[in-house]
Amino acid sequence: MPGKQVLVTGGAGYIGSHTVVEMVTAGFSPVVLDNLSNACPESLKRVEAITGTSIPFYSADLLDKPALQAIFDKHDIEAVVHFAGLKAVGESVAKPLSYYKVNVGGTTNLLEVMLEKGVYNFVFSSSATVYGEPQFLPITESHPAGACINPYGRTKYVIEEILKDLSIAEKNLRVVLLRYFNPIGAHKSGTIGEDPSGIPNNLLPYVSQVAVGRRSELSVYGSDYDTVDGTGVRDYVHVVDLALGHIAALKKLEDISGCKVYNLGTGTGYSVLQVVEAFEKASGKKVPYKIVDRRAGDSASVYADPSLAEKELGWKAERGLTEMCEDCWRWQSQNPQGFKKD
Repeated sequence: MPGKQVLVTGGAGYIGSHTVVEMVTAGFSPVVLDNLSNACPESLKRVEAITGTSIPFYSADLLDKPALQAIFDKHDIEAVVHFAGLKAVGESVAKPLSYYKVNVGGTTNLLEVMLEKGVYNFVFSSSATVYGEPQFLPITESHPAGACINPYGRTKYVIEEILKDLSIAEKNLRVVLLRYFNPIGAHKSGTIGEDPSGIPNNLLPYVSQVAVGRRSELSVYGSDYDTVDGTGVRDYVHVVDLALGHIAALKKLEDISGCKVYNLGTGTGYSVLQVVEAFEKASGKKVPYKIVDRRAGDSASVYADPSLAEKELGWKAERGLTEMCEDCWRWQSQNPQGFKKD
């Protein structure tokens, strides 16, 4: 499939932009669609600078079916990598209808247009949130899914179920579902990275914004979990490793039928305070924090068994926590206001 055109929805976002870089390096020709609701055109300009390649870009929405059809008519698309969607857990609780409309409705539109145009290769950006509260650790792909604790996670699970059903009905359809754990880090160049709009929902962007002076202190939610130091433990995976997982999935599409599911994580869990300590070392900056009450729905520990991806995709996370923090700090210190001009 290298050399073929691949539609990347949400390709201007954090994970999407890093994946576009790795796609170009691997010989694919990405075509990016993004409605820029949580992304910035500047990220794609920097992707073009990193890769030395011009990337076709469409500012369009998955709910706009004619716009989708026009993109498929203009390009000889062979596969789709689908990142686009709303992803803030708290917002999903407050606005569940928007999340179902955008995430599920947008995906069904995309799938309808794909089938109409005879495109049958699909990689879906899913999430470990589909597993809900862990029943055992590490989490394998056979862990029960669907007992999600927020509407965001449920939209990912509903889309997975749609894709499984569709791959049974449409014998030509080949689907890889990638369940991410916690993506962090940034490209080595320091020119692209995570740039959340508003207050960051995830740990590392918040920590890095405290370190760079944009926020005064970090709130650590709970210190009485049954973990190494009482704070929550998560499986953090470098965004470039995650991007390379999508390259492995695209190549895998050539020799599968139906729908395959893979965890993308490191298999190692780190606590909030271990991450803060690693970031302080990487940045040379102090990260003040305060302990506050637990958040509803947070689990004590969540980490992956990523061995199936290694066995079947030939993929393994190579970058450790130190490198993740160093790369995150390089991005944040070079871009204190993210992609916005200072």
